[in-house]
Amino acid sequence: MSSESKSPVAAAFRKAADRAEALAGESGAASEPLRFAAGLYRVQGQVAAAVQALHAASPFSGRLETDSGRLVEPLRTVHRHAAEVAPPTLAVVARERLSERPEVAQARLGVYWNGTRDDREDFLSRAALRPYVEVLVRNQVPVDRPKAGRVCPHCGGQPWVAARRPQPNTHGAQRLLLCALCGSEWVVNRILCPACGEENPDKLPAFNTERYPAVRIEACETCHRYVKSIDLSVDGNAIPEVDDLVSVGMDLWAAEQGFARIEPGLAGI
Repeated sequence: MSSESKSPVAAAFRKAADRAEALAGESGAASEPLRFAAGLYRVQGQVAAAVQALHAASPFSGRLETDSGRLVEPLRTVHRHAAEVAPPTLAVVARERLSERPEVAQARLGVYWNGTRDDREDFLSRAALRPYVEVLVRNQVPVDRPKAGRVCPHCGGQPWVAARRPQPNTHGAQRLLLCALCGSEWVVNRILCPACGEENPDKLPAFNTERYPAVRIEACETCHRYVKSIDLSVDGNAIPEVDDLVSVGMDLWAAEQGFARIEPGLAGI
């Protein structure tokens, strides 16, 4: 049995890849980002298996500064994939990063890990680090990373999509946020802006369209941020971060209305 087949984190990435490929065959305008996502998930699964094997041999500390020397080469697999198949602008950045010396690559990952919110909006660093962070969380290794504010309680990552999950024996739904960095989910109040904490329902409009019945934009008129929410009662096979890509047109509409997404999805917006 290969290390990839034994890794539950790798299996989760493969499941996401399968979902993205299935949706790509049904989604005209969104087929390109879905196929890119499918390929990225498969590569991240391979990296996760490699990271899990490294952890099994000698456990990671959860401190990137300590662990990064062992991670640079496995994580560069993500950059190689992006350099070959990513959209042109991203592919150029990936090729530039592949030419960096190991110490420069480690420093760049450290900037993302410890940096400001703007620094964290680095698609390639987030994509490369995700397998490592998921392995840490799955193995219950504390992630030594800033967790100030309304962020993932497991790793300090930003929520990139929300989900509404029906609750048995009730008429309501549980609201979940899903982390862009470690894939974890956590429960939040249904009336709350995940970005600024606004709780006034009059300032928290939700927008939807008949074209995507499971999707809505949950916006905030105080900070002008939003999170896209997927209703899991509509399709039990949905994987929110993947199904998010089908309705990328709603993100474009939200941007036109002056709202910015809390954390970009796999389409880059």
